[in-house]
Amino acid sequence: MSRIGKKAIALPKGVTASVDGQTVKVKGPKGELSVKLVAEVTATVDDHGIHVTPRKDMERAPQMWGLSRTLVNNLVNGVTTGFTQKLEIQGVGYRAAVQGKVLNLQLGFSHDVPYQIPAGITIVTEKPTMISVSGIDKQLVGQVAAEIRSWRPPEPYKGKGVRYEGEYVRRKEGKKK
Repeated sequence: MSRIGKKAIALPKGVTASVDGQTVKVKGPKGELSVKLVAEVTATVDDHGIHVTPRKDMERAPQMWGLSRTLVNNLVNGVTTGFTQKLEIQGVGYRAAVQGKVLNLQLGFSHDVPYQIPAGITIVTEKPTMISVSGIDKQLVGQVAAEIRSWRPPEPYKGKGVRYEGEYVRRKEGKKK
């Protein structure tokens, strides 16, 4: 039995949910999101919130139960509070700036790296070395942060590059004479 799957997802004030077959739609103050659940689970909405239950006759149902409940919970959290991922840039001359719908990154290449900001994502640079990626879709926020980090991941010798806030980079010792 899934400990996560057993819990009902509470709907805060101002949030409405509907289930149409395997599709769960959640509407809240920040927007509207939906997810299509796998065939092994079913979702229902009542006064207490959203319940996700496994189907008894399917072998993979217990495995998908907790995952499906977490996906629906992420929808509810997204339309109420949203998600934020922060990135740090370390390195001499490395910086970022937002210009319209484009994030310009200077990461030690001979050219700037322009990154088109997708719809539904807000990118803010508090400092030239701090990037804040936010939105209501948790998967999209994480994907955008990972794409930005992939341009220059932190290297182990000097630690230069783009890293998640609080990420520990294991350092290596350099060459010896």
